[in-house]
Parts: sequence; C-alpha cells; structure tokens
Amino acid sequence: PEEISELPKGPQAGMGTEGPCHPWSGPSITLVLTMGRGSVPSSTLVALVPPPVSPLPPIVWQLKGRTQPSKAPQEPHSTATPVSVPVGQAWAFMTVAYFAIAPAFRYPKRLHKVVRRLVPNCDVRFLLSESGSTKGAAMVTAVASRVQAQRKQIDKVLALFQLTREQLEDVRGKMRAEFEYGLKKDTHLTATVKMLPTYVCGMPDGTEKGKFLALDLGGTNFRVLLVKIRSGRRSVRMYNKIFAIPLEIMQGTGEELFDHIVQCIADFLDYMGLKGAQLPLGFTFSFPCRQTSIDKGTLIEWTKGFKATDCEGEDMVDMLREAIKRRNEFDLDIVAVVNDTVGTMMTCGHEDPNCEIGLIAGTGSNMCYMEEMRNIELVEGDEGKMCINTEWGGFGDNGCIDDIRTQYDKKVDEGSLNPGKQRYEKMTSGMYLGEIVRQILIDLTKQGLLFRGQISERLRTRGIFETKFLSQIESDRLALLQVRRILQQLGLDSTCEDSIVVKEVCGAVSRRAAQLCGAGLAAVVEKRREDQGLEYLKITVGVDGTLYKLHPHFSRILQETVKELAPRCDVTLMLSEDGSGKGAALITAVAKRLQQAQKEN
Repeated sequence: PEEISELPKGPQAGMGTEGPCHPWSGPSITLVLTMGRGSVPSSTLVALVPPPVSPLPPIVWQLKGRTQPSKAPQEPHSTATPVSVPVGQAWAFMTVAYFAIAPAFRYPKRLHKVVRRLVPNCDVRFLLSESGSTKGAAMVTAVASRVQAQRKQIDKVLALFQLTREQLEDVRGKMRAEFEYGLKKDTHLTATVKMLPTYVCGMPDGTEKGKFLALDLGGTNFRVLLVKIRSGRRSVRMYNKIFAIPLEIMQGTGEELFDHIVQCIADFLDYMGLKGAQLPLGFTFSFPCRQTSIDKGTLIEWTKGFKATDCEGEDMVDMLREAIKRRNEFDLDIVAVVNDTVGTMMTCGHEDPNCEIGLIAGTGSNMCYMEEMRNIELVEGDEGKMCINTEWGGFGDNGCIDDIRTQYDKKVDEGSLNPGKQRYEKMTSGMYLGEIVRQILIDLTKQGLLFRGQISERLRTRGIFETKFLSQIESDRLALLQVRRILQQLGLDSTCEDSIVVKEVCGAVSRRAAQLCGAGLAAVVEKRREDQGLEYLKITVGVDGTLYKLHPHFSRILQETVKELAPRCDVTLMLSEDGSGKGAALITAVAKRLQQAQKEN
C-alpha cells in the first residue's frame, strides 16, 4: 500500500533491545478472492501470523509519514515485559493488521480501482457472499444434483443414436437382402433398393482421347464442363462454369427446368468460343433413373428438393434434346446419361484399376458397383460386368430399419418434400443431418436442458443447420468459444455448457450416419468377394461428397465400420476428383471407344 513506508531500521523508542526472539512458525490466515462463475479461486493471498504472545510485541509502524510507537496491551494481572521481534516478523504482522483492521473500509474501493485499471474492457461486479460455508455448500449440492439429472436426460437422448455391433450387422444383412431383391426380375418393382442397370460395361483403359462436354445436374447448382482427355492416365484438363438453379425453377415445370439448362449450356459455349461445335456430351443426372440403354434414362422420382412437374416417368435425354431444338442455336451429340455415383467410380477407375465401387456421401447418399452380368436378371446376357446404380437412399422405405429410427428422424421425414421415402438417405446424407440436429435441440430446449429453456424463432426455422456447420462444430481444433460464435451466427445465444451439448449432439448424429453408410458399404464389398469366390478381396472405393471431404471424423468412422463388418476385405477409400464432371466425360469417352470397336467388328 502506498501509505506504508519502509519500516525504521534498528532499535526505536518503545521497542525493547533485549529479550527472547520468537521463532517464525505458526498458523496462517488465507484470504480467498473468487471471481467468475463457480467456486474456483482465481487469486489467493496468504499471510503468516506469528504465534500469539502475551503481551503482544510492540511494533513501530508508519502511516502517511507519522511514526507512532505502539504500546503492548497488558493482560489483567500480567507482569510480562515487552520483547523485541525481528523486523521481518514485525512487518508481516503489521501487514496483516493493516489489511485486516486499519484499512478495512478502504480495501473494496482499492480492489475495484486496481481491477478497473488492469482490465478496462471488462465490467466486473463484486458481490458480498453470505454464509458461504453453509448456504454455499447447500447450493453446490443442489446445483450438482440438477446437473446430474440434466446429464441423464441428455445421455438418454444421445443413446438413441448409439448403434451396437449387432444393430450394424443387422443393417448390413438387410441391405444385402435388398440388393438381391432389386437384381431379380420378380421382386425388382417392389424392392426399396432399385439396383438400376446403367449400361456402363467398361472402365477406362487409358486409350481414351478427345474433347467432351459434360453436364452436371444434381443439386441447387448446375455445371457445364469442357473436358480434354489425352491418351494415357492422369492426362485430363477441365474447364467449367457454375450456374444457379432458382427454387422456382426447381419446383416449376419440366419445360422451364430444361429451358434453363439449355440457356446455361448456350452461355458456356459462348464463353468458351465453341458455338457450332458438335461435341460428344455426357449428362450427369443425379436422380433415380431407369435406363434401357446408355443414352436413355427415365426419371423414377425427384429427390434433393426438386419437384419439377411433367418429368417423372419421362426420358431425361429426350427432354434435353427437345429443349435444344426449341432454342434452335446449336446441336449436341448426347452419348450417355450417367449418375454422379457412376462418374465418381469412373474417375477413380481412371487412376486405379482396382476401383469397382463408387460412393457419394454429400448432399445425398448413394452407391454403385460393378456387378456380374449373370446376376442381373433385368438385362440379357451373362458375360462380363455392368455397373449397377443401387439408389440405396430408399433402403428402409419398407420399414425394415424402423427399429433404429428415432422420433427425430420421423419428424424430419414428415417435414420433408417426400415423406415416407428415402429414409436411409435421410439418416446418412448432409441434406438432412443438420435438420435432425435441429429437432434434437428443440426437444432438449423444451425440456429446459438448453438455451435457458427458450426456443428462439431462429431455432424454429427449418434448414438453419447446414452440413458445413456440423463439420465446423465437430472440429477438434475448435475451442468452445468458437463453437459459441458459430451458434451466435445461427442466432442462438448459448452458454459454454450449451456449446458442449450441441457439439455432443452433432457428434452423435454424424457418427451414426457414418456407421450406417459403412454398414451398407460392407454389404457390397462382401457381396463382391463372395461373387468372385475369393477368400480375401482387395478393392478400391471411389468417394465423393462434401460430408466425406469436409467432416473431420466421417471418413475415419466410415472406414472403421467397414473394416469391422467386412474383415476379409481390404478396402481402400479413394477421394474422387470431380466425379460428376470428369467422370461423365470419361464415361462418354469409354462409350465412344466401345461404339467404335463395335463398328469395326
């Protein structure tokens, strides 16, 4: 304290020059200053007090320049004489006396002043505690009891998304059975996993070359690409332009949708200076289609938010050709209509000959693979292989996985554009995972376990939790403060405790998605091993999709699940490079090569 100057040196008036010196030992007084939430001390002051002596040793102390010798008070009937004490002991005792007695009324003011100087950007408020050792103990007990009860309720919700080994094996077995139903002519129409022939019967062999156009329609954006392929592997150059598809076009008429697509193609041809060039074209159409040849695809049903009328049951290639005729500016040689999953497999097959499976884990969820022709009853011929587009998003539409669907999955399904359909996709794809999280958060808030029990208007809004937010929140490098900032961007005012719970919810939902996806993938690799009569299979899976690429844990959990459920398969997951664009061009190139070979024969 600024009022205390240095103690006088040597013997002073009123202090004895002889007498025993008391040893420096004795009890301590601990002054605890607590700040912030909880009861963890942020600063502890300890002062050692000399053992009590009788009479108390006289001490010379100086306040504001005045020196006053203290007189030792005598106990009644005491004849003790003053004793001399070491300067250090006197200083310590005087300091405690100063803090505890003399300036008692100045301490709070000075404490506030120092804190304001040290942290001028913080508004610190001090509250005087009452009965901290009794009332405080009771409060701690009550809070602990409340937290424990809330934790049980939260764990009960999260447990719904924790799949056991037996449940995952059951999903694998049911998926395998649905594969067989989809491949057989008698059960194909009622199968939930459609197992659609793609008429893609070959993989790139490195001899493909030329310029190709590729169209990519599979979400809210539409891409047009120019792909230049040179002989040999890894020799592909691409140029592309992205065009938005407005909601009113996605949910308008089929004619409006394809007129918009042709407008985008015209803009790209102008941009690249290719107006008038009749290039081979591959059309990546990432919706369930029934194909009768490589250039004919009939739309079975819209998914991913599309609802354009007069399209379901129609040939998408024919609708594209008619739209090109209506514009009457250019002509294109439409060689192939392909699914983005098939394009993903072809892209990786261009790099790795062992790649025979394609997987999409992004906005949607789907898988394709090379199947033995003898197993495909819908197509004539027993020789060779053909790529099958499983369209496994519909797995479970017959109720076979209802035992693992939660109340939150059902709410998401009921609020979707296609209730009762694509149930497996709604549990595994990025388009729906955020909505599952939102439904859980609403329920936990209603129970008073989140956001102080207040459901904000923002939280009531569908679609606020996008896949990218799940990926960001689950990042291991993200501190809770950053999680809170993300939630604040979403309009959710959260505490640190809320942020922890939200992170746990996101983790539970995405982990289940990766495990379910892994169980489906385990079913197909086991099928490929058995079909080839192998004891051990080595195979590569081409993978694409934002959920797989951007989520911090999805790919790891997916691979762990496949390894656990298909132990006799060595599965390599290979990230695809633009399967829907480059893959469409490669399929077109392979188709042109096979057509040329047929003509020569």
